[in-house]
Amino acid sequence: MGDELSEKLSSTAVGPFSWRYTERDVIFYNLSLGCHWHEQRYVNESSSNFGPLPTLAVIPAYHDVLASVPVSNVLPKYNPAMLLHGEQYLEMHAPLPPSGTLLTSARVLDVQDKGKAAVVVIETVSRSADSGKVIAVNEITSFMRGAGGFGKQPPAQRKAAAVARNAPPERPPDATCEETTSEDLAALYRLNGDYNPLHIDPDFAAMGGFHKPILHGLCSFGVTGKHVLNSFAGGDPAALKSIKGRFAKHVFPGETLRTEMWVVSPRKVVFHTKVMDRDTIAITNAAVEFYQDIEGQPASKL
Repeated sequence: MGDELSEKLSSTAVGPFSWRYTERDVIFYNLSLGCHWHEQRYVNESSSNFGPLPTLAVIPAYHDVLASVPVSNVLPKYNPAMLLHGEQYLEMHAPLPPSGTLLTSARVLDVQDKGKAAVVVIETVSRSADSGKVIAVNEITSFMRGAGGFGKQPPAQRKAAAVARNAPPERPPDATCEETTSEDLAALYRLNGDYNPLHIDPDFAAMGGFHKPILHGLCSFGVTGKHVLNSFAGGDPAALKSIKGRFAKHVFPGETLRTEMWVVSPRKVVFHTKVMDRDTIAITNAAVEFYQDIEGQPASKL
């Protein structure tokens, strides 16, 4: 990558931004991913192993952070109204405690010219305010319509797991998990901080071509992460090293999500998420990496 572009990318660094969360926020987040009262580790602060699902770490990446990144420094035609959230990669360096304060910094990691459009990758790094240690890293990939035409350039060096294609093997899945989402799920999830009217206002959703508000992509992402974690790590948030997914189709609150999972190595599961009501795949190009060998999987599957 050229020195001029590297300098421009460096100029996009912002933060840190402080985000404080409590046990109440943890319980609410877990409930907004469809957790139930009997899943005590997720909903009861008195439980000995209480804590957040690891995808809570995407939330501080969006609180005041993305809007502050000066993407126009590297993308002159940048228009946030033309943005589509394409992929999410989350890497956990340590489990999130039941409450605390995170300090999150952000920068544009990469921009790529796709002709009439552009792809922009924003990296966020969240650290513990107490120890200064890195807790989580997000890479948020967005597709910017009408922002291309600035010239091809070598891609930035990124983590292998963030750019892996994650095609499922040509065999039946090793595990599946099916969950009917609540019709109120988007109304709940938005209270985590994403107040985009697309997820609550029927008139606004109609302008986007939807007959009713759609579910947040990061909500579907979190629900799917919960499925994989419960299927292969006993629900232990500390087991998750990374999770990545591409948002292929929308989901309506109330629809049934089916996560189909394939073990491809002792510490990696490839998955995709289907919307059963419309027989379509909502999340693809997706995988979870674990810090430990996957539980209960025969060697023949590896």
